[in-house]
Amino acid sequence: MKGNRWVDPAPFEGARPQVPWWVWLPGWVKLVLAPFALAWLAVRLVVRLAVLAVRYPVAVTTGLGGYVAYRQFGLSPLVIALLSLVCALTVWYGLDRGSFLRHGWYRVLTEWRRLTVYVPQWRTVMRLAELSKDNRGREYRPKLRRVRSEGWRDKVRVRMIPAQSPEQWEARRDNLAHSFNARSCRVRVLKPRVLELDFIHADPLARPVAVPQLAEPGEVDLKRVVVGRTETGKPWRLRLLGSQVLVVGVPGAGKGSVLWSIVWQLAPAIKAGMVRLVGIDPKGGMELGQCPDAFEKVVYDNGPEAVALLEEIAAEVKERATRYRGIRRRLSLGLPPPLHRPCLAVVVAVVGLGTPALSDW
Repeated sequence: MKGNRWVDPAPFEGARPQVPWWVWLPGWVKLVLAPFALAWLAVRLVVRLAVLAVRYPVAVTTGLGGYVAYRQFGLSPLVIALLSLVCALTVWYGLDRGSFLRHGWYRVLTEWRRLTVYVPQWRTVMRLAELSKDNRGREYRPKLRRVRSEGWRDKVRVRMIPAQSPEQWEARRDNLAHSFNARSCRVRVLKPRVLELDFIHADPLARPVAVPQLAEPGEVDLKRVVVGRTETGKPWRLRLLGSQVLVVGVPGAGKGSVLWSIVWQLAPAIKAGMVRLVGIDPKGGMELGQCPDAFEKVVYDNGPEAVALLEEIAAEVKERATRYRGIRRRLSLGLPPPLHRPCLAVVVAVVGLGTPALSDW
């Protein structure tokens, strides 16, 4: 009390300590439960060690193997074994670099990044990014599951806490990327409550892909035309048979490279007469004029000639539909002579410039 005014005491800022429930048990009950508690702790310790061995197989196997070898044979044989292992890994790298990276180096890198990057910082980053919550003194924190490093990216699997949505993680992608020293972060939903974060460290497509050798005409597969390489290092395949492919991008993004990669892969079949390639270039030949010999027919405008070519193609498609009605639904390369007709591929360089001419078609 100060004068005639009441002054509230300073609020207690500390959290009330949580007393374990077993503290209130009688002494004889604790004595009876002690063996069961010790057994439970032993089981938990074994489970933790098993999980550690699963998450760090290379480190655990190498450490245990080295310790056993040292105890059994001494230091000199251990050094010789390590040098032999290094030589074997070097030979493996020289013979098959891709296999060495996938089955050897990336596994070591996975364990290293999990141990030095994600595990030490996970709790702090989750708290500062406001992705963990406190409720009645209990912290709910997203669980770090599997980590897989592929050199240019780390795939981190996460289990969300209750009442959390992927949009909350999407809103914090930049925060997570900078927290874990990555260029960017992508969020993908695998199943309910399970996300996979892609932490990008490098651009795998920075180096140009070498032009592949031409295949034999009979080896051209219109269902799996290889036009490049994906960011995961796997071949990028397009299905051309019975489908349409739309390539969209800003100027300079590489749309032309996709087009000419398709033409390059079809070149053996075009030369053998198994594929007919026609094109429409409304830009006056700026795109398809680079290699007109690959096309059976090319129109360099979006006027009546382009419309006439499309009408000719439509008439041929209807004729084929009538011819093969009840016999085949879709053409393919390598049909017997009675059914053999060249597959028709139509390339339109710029669709936006071609649509005005078809407004009254």
